[in-house]
Amino acid sequence: MYDTGTRVPDYPSSLHIRCRVSNVRAFIVIKARFLNYLKERVNVLIGLVRHGETHWNAIQRIQGQTDIPLNDNGIAQAKLLANRLQSDEAIWDYVLTSDLERAKVTGVHIYETLQIPLLTVDERLRERFFGQVEGTTLEERVAKWGEDWKSLDLGAESVEDMRSRGVELLEELYVNYPTSNILCVTHGSFIAHLLLELFPDLEDERIGNLSYSILERNEAGWKLVLYNCNKHLDQNPITSSK
Repeated sequence: MYDTGTRVPDYPSSLHIRCRVSNVRAFIVIKARFLNYLKERVNVLIGLVRHGETHWNAIQRIQGQTDIPLNDNGIAQAKLLANRLQSDEAIWDYVLTSDLERAKVTGVHIYETLQIPLLTVDERLRERFFGQVEGTTLEERVAKWGEDWKSLDLGAESVEDMRSRGVELLEELYVNYPTSNILCVTHGSFIAHLLLELFPDLEDERIGNLSYSILERNEAGWKLVLYNCNKHLDQNPITSSK
């Protein structure tokens, strides 16, 4: 688990290199200095939060990229996590969410409580597109396609494509925000598969509503420092739905 009692040193918010490269040797020197900067900079944290509960979560209806809003329970859950983060030592510089309403509203509750900037939404944080099965319950899927419905081609986004867009976004955040920690509000299947892509030996756990994980990144790669934590939900009888 990340030790929130340890603060990293302050660095400039961004690195700007302005030069006119007149020859190859000058370019090599500039590149070497930039690489040295990357090696010496502080580690970057990326938080992964699943959105709060929706009505479809509560009745176990697959959402995918169907844009379903939070229910009252989901709003209360978002506030519980926001309060936890406010009571923890401040480590987050920005909030970033997917463009789906349930993630955006969860993110709004967090950034308003923490008083940190909310970045422009990023579609790469969207849930997996589940094709024809979106909007169905397990009973409905079995009735329509049989017990082996998961083996059928029903138009879902491939796991590989979803993982690829997730890793692409993480690497982009690491490069574009070299001294900032970013809390991403996203979706359950997306988080589960992204973590399995980064850590193949990770025990696959269900990612509940308002699950909270933290990744740490340096020049050596990614490290998981907090996984699927939901202790903030214990402060209230509200539960996380499937």
